[in-house]
Amino acid sequence: MQKQKIVLSEIDMSRTLDRLASEVTERRGSSEKLAIIGIQRRGADLAQRLKDLLDNRLGREIPLGKLDINLYRDDWTNLSRQPSLNHTEIPFDIEGSSIILVDDVLFSGRTIRAALEAVLDFGRPRRVELLVLIDRGHRELPIRADYVGKEVRTGEDEHVNVLVKERDDEDKVVLILPE
Repeated sequence: MQKQKIVLSEIDMSRTLDRLASEVTERRGSSEKLAIIGIQRRGADLAQRLKDLLDNRLGREIPLGKLDINLYRDDWTNLSRQPSLNHTEIPFDIEGSSIILVDDVLFSGRTIRAALEAVLDFGRPRRVELLVLIDRGHRELPIRADYVGKEVRTGEDEHVNVLVKERDDEDKVVLILPE
């Protein structure tokens, strides 16, 4: 069995998302064209939670989209198996919007590069800001998050697993250590 270290418990995750919602409210709450797009899969789950928190805080419905970036990846031809495709659903006009792009873990920056390319296929937002639950470093591209739940310095041979109730029946973030 692999060695694990709990980075965020269920309570920690809830508090962290609440804090992130407060930061978004402070910076972008007055924006009438505020919208959220979650990167499939767990980023989309976290985006739904963020939307619920923002709807409550701002007293209005914030548009929510889900983005599948698999066909935009720059490594899919090198993968040993076909990427599993999810679906993209952006039921609002992103033209001129302030988009909060949500993902679970920021690592090399390549997922975010792919997500930005995919978003631009839908139009030109006024701005795109990045919100991540975990930033683990090791960037390969010049990408940084505007909103970070927790920074976790990891080794390249370590892995961060974000578990969410919607998919995994529990909320927690775990650092998987090499044996």
